[in-house]
Amino acid sequence: MTQPIGPRDSSATPRFAGRANYALLPSLEEVGTADVAVAGIPFDSGVSYRPGARFGPSHVREASRLLRPYNPAQDISPFAVQQVADAGDIVANPFDLDEAVRQVHQGAVDLLERAGRFVMIGGDHTVAYPLLKAMYEKHGPIAVLHADAHLDTWDTYFGAPITHGTPFRRASEDGFIDLTASAHLGIRGPLYGKGDLEDDQTLGFEITTTDFIEEHGVLAALERLRARLGDKPVYISIDIDVLDPAHAPGTGTPEAAGMTSRELLRIIRGLTDLNIVGADVVEVSPAYDHAQLTAIAAAHVVYELISAMGAQAEGR
Repeated sequence: MTQPIGPRDSSATPRFAGRANYALLPSLEEVGTADVAVAGIPFDSGVSYRPGARFGPSHVREASRLLRPYNPAQDISPFAVQQVADAGDIVANPFDLDEAVRQVHQGAVDLLERAGRFVMIGGDHTVAYPLLKAMYEKHGPIAVLHADAHLDTWDTYFGAPITHGTPFRRASEDGFIDLTASAHLGIRGPLYGKGDLEDDQTLGFEITTTDFIEEHGVLAALERLRARLGDKPVYISIDIDVLDPAHAPGTGTPEAAGMTSRELLRIIRGLTDLNIVGADVVEVSPAYDHAQLTAIAAAHVVYELISAMGAQAEGR
């Protein structure tokens, strides 16, 4: 294996200077192909409340400047065991939602021709639908781990079938997800009705709430998730509002009583031996952020996902 090109040397160029690629990594154009590509999707035309997630990718990249190459929590140097590169942004039409969905899908398909896996930085959660379509076309039905305050399996908003509150319903209906091996993590807050939960179960998801985590602990939640996901190809989709607003205020639809960043990172670290084929981290809205709290959390979530993929590359 060719030695991967790692992050820019921060002792030669200060972290706060130069191009703000994720974690100071090389661009995909510089390396040609990659084991893992990090890309942004600056798009938020599917939001139902606060806008602004179109600025999320650049905000998270800025906050990632301080990340370092060795991850002691997973005992891995994720950029040394696999080639990781920043693939820039997938451009999506901000005025035509259907066209944007097609563009994100094609962008993901094109990216998978140059990278084995990707981690996308959103953008709003609408993008999960075309990303799952690309995953399905490569791997077949996908086991989905969806970390979020909200189910995102509602039917429509104002008659629109594809929005940031509907991607997993559409993905389930279209056969993209494995109905026997998909799970929500961190669900909480009010719903439109009890039928939301009944619909969600029919669509193939098992729910692990924040109340479950509070009562039984992180390790019990992790065991529950691992049993559900099994050995299937796993796609991890993380809405940053899975975190409590104290940890992630900069998001479009905040809900009280969420997970801590420590809990979320611990769970990701417990998934390293699963077959993680792709991931996204979405709904970072910089205008509502303070002192980069949300962006820092999101940057670390991406880092732990890449580290988990690196553990797979090492054959752990």
